[in-house]
Amino acid sequence: MTTLQDAELDRLTLGFVPLLDAALPIIAREGGFFDAAGLEVTLSRENAWSTLRDKVAAGLLDGAHMLAPLPLAMSLGLGRAPCDTLAPITLSRNGNTIVLSRSLAESAGVALGDEPADSARALGAYLAAHPETRPRLGMVYPFSCQHYQLRQWLALGGLDPDRDVELSVLPPPRMVEAMQAGEIDGCCVGEPWGSLAVARELGTLAATGVQLWPDHPEKVLGVTRSWARRYPATLQRLIAALLDASRWLAADPDHLRQAREWLSLPPYLDRSVDHLSLLSMDTPPIAQRLFGEAVLRPDPTAAGHFAEHIDQHMRNHGRRLDHATLSECYSPVHFDEVAHQPSATPR
Repeated sequence: MTTLQDAELDRLTLGFVPLLDAALPIIAREGGFFDAAGLEVTLSRENAWSTLRDKVAAGLLDGAHMLAPLPLAMSLGLGRAPCDTLAPITLSRNGNTIVLSRSLAESAGVALGDEPADSARALGAYLAAHPETRPRLGMVYPFSCQHYQLRQWLALGGLDPDRDVELSVLPPPRMVEAMQAGEIDGCCVGEPWGSLAVARELGTLAATGVQLWPDHPEKVLGVTRSWARRYPATLQRLIAALLDASRWLAADPDHLRQAREWLSLPPYLDRSVDHLSLLSMDTPPIAQRLFGEAVLRPDPTAAGHFAEHIDQHMRNHGRRLDHATLSECYSPVHFDEVAHQPSATPR
């Protein structure tokens, strides 16, 4: 059994974007798991992925809750100067929704079904019959599962994402208000924003990420490779605290309700979770997953869906995906050093 060494740092700042899959860092802080690991952690709310990305790269944040493709995109220099970045633990799987405005969904006859291609074909048929209509659809970041899943869903309906619709980048917390203001006609976004649009009767659920990419990694902890090399014991304790937060969440159904209460605090998601009675996990149609070592363990092969899209993007610009970089970004080595212990954080 690995013995955790004393942390090189005892005070850390981690970034997060207000989403349900920021739950593990929030639980680890509010539930005392960071404290038990000997870490004083401040959570910094960042409303845009690009801001969070740049702060991690500049060392203004020690690490962050990140889109799963973001460490790879950062390492490859996509969207900014290259910055070698690692994902030593997965924070969630699944959790995305494709939502269309009620007016567009009703006009097109779009509804959630067992097969995402059905709703995509309904939209495709409607747009073919109304060539003057070009919906504006929101997604959260160019190098994100949301962007790639939205493109894949549109393609199932015979739609060209670059011709038949307009794709617009918006931070997750802006999606619902943008739909209400008529700025967008739909979006692909992580929870709770999709279900909030439905709860407010602004949108209709058309498809979910789990339908398109079953059990895909959605969010990860991201740290720069230089930070991981400089503070290896701190990283171990950080992973340990997140693992124990996950184990706590899985231990008792009442913990799902407590977690929802923590997420509803103003520094985190505030009133955007008012429509949720608890943090429901692994339930249809969204099937978000936040616990279980198989869920949290990084695996380069699990990155296959978004790696294909990144590779295609690079080919379009005369480059190729470096699979050694992919393997390093999502290596389980740091996770495995900690997860083999029955309980990683000291009690």
